[in-house]
Amino acid sequence: MNDQTSSPAKAARGGGRAARRAARAAALPEHLRPVRPGMEGGTYKPLSQQDMERIHNAALQALETIGLADAPESGIEYLTRAGAILGEDGRIRFPRALVEDTLAKANRSITLFSRDGKTDLELSGSKVHYGTAGAAVSMVDVHGNEYRDSTVQDLHDAARICEQLDNIHFVQRPMVCRDIADNREMDLNTIYASCSGTFKHIGTSFTEPDYVAPALEMLHMIAGGEDKWRERPFMSNSNCFVVPPMKFATESCEVMERCILGGMPVLLLSAGMAGATAPSTVAGAITQAVAECLAGLVYVNAVKPGAPAIMGTWPFGLDLRTGAMSVGSGEQALLTAGCAQMHKFYNLPGGAAAGASDSKMPDMQAGWEQMCSNVMAGLSGLNMVYEAAGMHASLLGFCHESLILSDDLIGQAQRCVRGIEVNDDTLALDQIAEVCLGGPGHYLGTDATLSRMQVDYVYPTLGSRTSPKEWAELGKPDLIQKAIEKKEQILSQPSPARFDPQLDMDLRQAFNIHLPG
Repeated sequence: MNDQTSSPAKAARGGGRAARRAARAAALPEHLRPVRPGMEGGTYKPLSQQDMERIHNAALQALETIGLADAPESGIEYLTRAGAILGEDGRIRFPRALVEDTLAKANRSITLFSRDGKTDLELSGSKVHYGTAGAAVSMVDVHGNEYRDSTVQDLHDAARICEQLDNIHFVQRPMVCRDIADNREMDLNTIYASCSGTFKHIGTSFTEPDYVAPALEMLHMIAGGEDKWRERPFMSNSNCFVVPPMKFATESCEVMERCILGGMPVLLLSAGMAGATAPSTVAGAITQAVAECLAGLVYVNAVKPGAPAIMGTWPFGLDLRTGAMSVGSGEQALLTAGCAQMHKFYNLPGGAAAGASDSKMPDMQAGWEQMCSNVMAGLSGLNMVYEAAGMHASLLGFCHESLILSDDLIGQAQRCVRGIEVNDDTLALDQIAEVCLGGPGHYLGTDATLSRMQVDYVYPTLGSRTSPKEWAELGKPDLIQKAIEKKEQILSQPSPARFDPQLDMDLRQAFNIHLPG
């Protein structure tokens, strides 16, 4: 439980309502925030201990008897040297003892570093963090109620917005820069656009293995040298190292090897589609994802023992009537929560998808879909909740306004993760006695209530709690319009993460940067 109730300072009664409102509007010190990155989840457990053991044993059996196909030559060498077996059919099989030995020595705790050191993320146990992801190919245009191709400017703007949102803890590439035709330049500009927009930890992908070296060169320049980069790598590689079911993605594996050797943390991403590239049952889809990620974990540790790797079990739901993705479904929420439990079963850092919507616009459908899976992911103790903000149309579209609205939504989800603290202060017997025995008969405005109203309660930034009368008097403000105004306000100011002029000039001389100077 996230006990944040230890003797908060009582709010001063002096100064009147305006002073109290001003105090509430000011940013809270970190230790007084009602929600924060890395709070402990894990109270929601859809799987029993016996269920998890059965999934574990089924995954080990699949690795031992079925194995994975299509490993690159370098991967075959790493894996067979570690103890995997190359069959005559070309499939790599993993003896149970090899997997268990890897689990025993795998990295149990990972720090995902930020560039400025202020928003580092510790991945261990049931600590929960929310962020973006998805690699959408389109932008949601809320003005025209339509979609358009996403650009490098859109990516940069998303990073700038995320930098200003307290409840977005990391920034994995949420969209593809479709205005850059050359894949090498797209990969490098993705790094530039993201890093110049936010200090928070960033995740990205690489199209081909040969693009990793120039990417590392850019990251070394941004960090101030290779030694400083390796000391605090502020970017991780989101790597689809498998093509479900049970096949390695050859080029992605080669990318992964180079990222590991370059000191970059790796997200082992298995994204099977339940009913298409993974079994249609929730348990079966989880089992296959676990098996594939355990194979990836063996691979990573064969390249470099103890290298930072995240179990990226990302099975997705499918609408079996139409074949369309159903990332906003209850089944998706269960898939993610079950995967989070398996990460805890192994005591390994893990991440999965939650918070995305099948709705095309930030409407009521988007709200219920995004909240359902975000809450369940947090309550299950998922370390990294990917795609938690701004993602629409079953991962095809990203929306800046929805990203901003998701900050409010995730704040409420985190309050659910924090849970209920029970101690002498929160039981409040002294308050009950004071109010009932000669007191005013209510708790409004008491010192105890005022002292806890910020440390216990999460208030929406854009969401409205006014009465219909007050709402009308305020001009009937529209939620989307408020998000648009917030976006314009953020983007009207330079990002604090922007590069200093000399570094920016050096980067532009070394690489073909597409963003305007």
